[in-house]
Amino acid sequence: MTGGIAHDFRNILSVIDCGLRLADSNLGDPDKVRTFIAGAREGVEEGVRLTSKLLDFGRQDGVKLYAADLSALLKNLERFLQYGAGPSTRVVLECAPAIPKCLVDPDQFAAAILNLVINARDATTGGEGEVRINTSRCESDNALSKLGSESAYVRVRVQDNGSGMPGHVARRVFEPFFTTKGYKGNGLGVPQVGAFMRHIGGHVAVSSDPGCGTTVDLFFPAIES
Repeated sequence: MTGGIAHDFRNILSVIDCGLRLADSNLGDPDKVRTFIAGAREGVEEGVRLTSKLLDFGRQDGVKLYAADLSALLKNLERFLQYGAGPSTRVVLECAPAIPKCLVDPDQFAAAILNLVINARDATTGGEGEVRINTSRCESDNALSKLGSESAYVRVRVQDNGSGMPGHVARRVFEPFFTTKGYKGNGLGVPQVGAFMRHIGGHVAVSSDPGCGTTVDLFFPAIES
């Protein structure tokens, strides 16, 4: 648990650091400076919310789930995710306009998506990295049919154009402490995403090929209005 918390805070600090670095390199343009500082503040606010969650956990209040539109959540996170990806990786959102609401904890959702974006960033090289995030309603999918699920889901797909992984590596990404990043990784990011999805009754699927990038599909159970 301590390692997971430290991992989330490190991701948030990288967002703040990116915003401040961009502000520092654009001191001659006040409008850009204000924009970049606003992004850093979003990182600070996310850290404050995570701290509040830890205090709630310590008081055994538990995690509170809310009915949310995942497309709207992602749009609110766009700048936060872009700063997490850094200046050399582009984040592209393709959010469906009308999808069912799902029960989620917004802060855990933000942490999960940020984890995947940072992993995608680390898998891309050459200054042409791209992470595409899209949402869609999903009732019949190969990944879901294998699970024997007949419920309606909202799928959030995080897809990168990075180096990809062979099948035997992709099958291990949910193992705690397994990492392909060497000393730069701790192997906790994707397992945390998997734990989050299990907690809300969802599913996650990973597909990847060397040289063709990686796709992570998050399936959130839809609820009726």
